[in-house]
Amino acid sequence: MSKIEVNTVEPQCGTTLTLGGSGDTVTLGTGASQSGFGRTGTVDWQTGSIKTATFTAESGKGYFCNTAGGTFEVDLPAGSAGAIVSVQDYNNTFDTHALTVDPNGSEKINGGDAGESVELSTEGQGVTFVYIDATVGWRSVQSNEYSTAGITPTFICASVSGSGNTLTTVNTNFKVAKFTGPGTFTVNSVGNSAGSNTVSYMVVAGGGGGGIANSTNGNYASGAGGGAGGFREGKSAFCTHTASPLATTGLPVSAQGYSIVIGGGGGNSPGTNLNANPGSVSTFSTITSAGGGGGAGKCAPAPGLSGGSGGGGGYGNCNSDGGAGNTPPVSPPQGQNGGDGNNTPVYPSKGANGGGGGGATAVGANTIITDGGDGGAGATTNIGPGPEVFAGGGGGGSYKCGGCQGANGSGAGGTGGGGPGGPAAGSTATGNGQNGTANTGGGAGGGSTGSNGGSGPANGGTGGSGIVYIRYKFQ
Repeated sequence: MSKIEVNTVEPQCGTTLTLGGSGDTVTLGTGASQSGFGRTGTVDWQTGSIKTATFTAESGKGYFCNTAGGTFEVDLPAGSAGAIVSVQDYNNTFDTHALTVDPNGSEKINGGDAGESVELSTEGQGVTFVYIDATVGWRSVQSNEYSTAGITPTFICASVSGSGNTLTTVNTNFKVAKFTGPGTFTVNSVGNSAGSNTVSYMVVAGGGGGGIANSTNGNYASGAGGGAGGFREGKSAFCTHTASPLATTGLPVSAQGYSIVIGGGGGNSPGTNLNANPGSVSTFSTITSAGGGGGAGKCAPAPGLSGGSGGGGGYGNCNSDGGAGNTPPVSPPQGQNGGDGNNTPVYPSKGANGGGGGGATAVGANTIITDGGDGGAGATTNIGPGPEVFAGGGGGGSYKCGGCQGANGSGAGGTGGGGPGGPAAGSTATGNGQNGTANTGGGAGGGSTGSNGGSGPANGGTGGSGIVYIRYKFQ
């Protein structure tokens, strides 16, 4: 291998100096600089570092910028002749959140005002900037754009099976599949990004059962409200409806059948003073919502059960905490905690009431001296044919003992199908907690007893069954 070291080359008229042969690489030594060679207009693309926030660019590099989370800025380096920087819309979001390109100090872009920035606000846009001189500053020498305008739109085509399940057209261009029982959502063909290729969904699990009111020490006893079934929602970018505050992004689909599972509501406590049963899971594709936690019975051996939303804590001289919601945890949370019950048998000064079950958007209320806790509120969404509320918690039961309670006594069910606690109004009381509404995922109300209503038992209600909605653009 030969090595030639040259310190100085004297210019000669008409002389051509060739460094290297075909396929060779000519490298400048450490500390050396070049001038007059210019650049070929290429950059080294930084594919391993997608930019999502303001940064300072380096000459010779290209950057993919993701503005899905909001507008930010790229600061150009100090200009020197031949410096080059490229930026490119990472995933077609510049039209929603523009990228700002800011020159260094008082330098210019395309001969504009000193220090004036430019905005890239076209979908899929990419621009290469080369610094020329102080007069023009950075010049945009290459520009590209991507748009779905030139693509022929195609749309999702799907069908529904299973008893009682429906597929209806809403708002002209959208279809809504409603599953109130098990079935299959079959995607017959998938559209494209100019038409539709993702779906919106709502998956609600079965609500938890209400706790039993069974007296073992006198005739005062109450059960807690059941927690609502887990509520999970995603909204496709192709859909225009108003989703709940808990909604995340929609789901991509492929041409296949998706089995739908609808969770049943949990039943009454299986025995004296035990927690009620939890609701069952509902599923669509990769989305699983957890059943609501069962409400505690009087002096249950454990607090309210955890689940999509937690069951309320019961009354008694024991652990009366509400169960935890969002179990297992997902983001956004699929439900809230249950309310606490009383933890002492002393009444009327402390009351004898059960806590409310948690709902999709609000915790179940703690019991107070006069009343059982109200169930937590559910979530409102327009994914179906109109606004609907799902996944409300069940109301806590109460003990009616004259002066220790107000007129209501039992806790109210949460909006979204939660059942109220059983009435306890003297000799006319039934005492049984009310069921959660079917196909809402509502938790059930806890049982109640009264001073003239006997010693019980008063059963808790059964949680409401779950539901699945799938919405997509079909034309």
